[in-house]
Amino acid sequence: MINVLILDDDPMVAHFNELYLKEIEGFNLMAVAHSYEEAIAKLETVTIDLILLDIYMAGKSGLELLKKIREKDKWSVDVILITAASDVESIQTALRHGAVDYIIKPFDFERFQQALLRYKDKQQIIEGQGHLNQKALDEQLFGITDQIKNELPKGLSSSTLTIILEVIDSIGETSFSTEEVAEKSEISRVSVRKYLKFMAEIGVLGEKMTYGPVGRPTHLYVYKKEKKKSLSKFL
Repeated sequence: MINVLILDDDPMVAHFNELYLKEIEGFNLMAVAHSYEEAIAKLETVTIDLILLDIYMAGKSGLELLKKIREKDKWSVDVILITAASDVESIQTALRHGAVDYIIKPFDFERFQQALLRYKDKQQIIEGQGHLNQKALDEQLFGITDQIKNELPKGLSSSTLTIILEVIDSIGETSFSTEEVAEKSEISRVSVRKYLKFMAEIGVLGEKMTYGPVGRPTHLYVYKKEKKKSLSKFL
């Protein structure tokens, strides 16, 4: 099990992260902290493998904690940033101090899950090997393959992608939800979500979240029509 510390000064956001974490096998929430000082105290008393770290906090920031961790040899801990800080300086500082991933708020469960599972996979590879050759290192840790294939991810088809793209074209520049595309295309929401996620990953769709008065946030997409040509090789 991977022991996790969640650090966010907003109790509601910390709670959302905790709920998301519970949905992913292989992770154990050891502690929740709401300040730099509280996080240091947890690190001194609890064995932590991974910190889900916010930057903006009252008092010392998450980046200051990250720098402190790297100065202390006794803390062998990895860090994934989960923050509203989207400026290049913050991102560069986090990466230079060894952050293994950087998630910008607002985010959805799929992106959170992707970061955690990717981290878990890399940890399992590292722990299960005494040595790695260059090919194994490239493929297993860095995702580098010998050839870049112009193929859709497994389970997606060009014919369905075409249908979904036609619906998105008809919607235009207005933001839309998975449910709206599913209704117009008469394709299941589960299937549509996979195609929209793929299109977002290659930059054809932008993503944003809207928050209602109650309940979970709504995940919306925005069509970047100028990027449509990126899909031509898949159709």
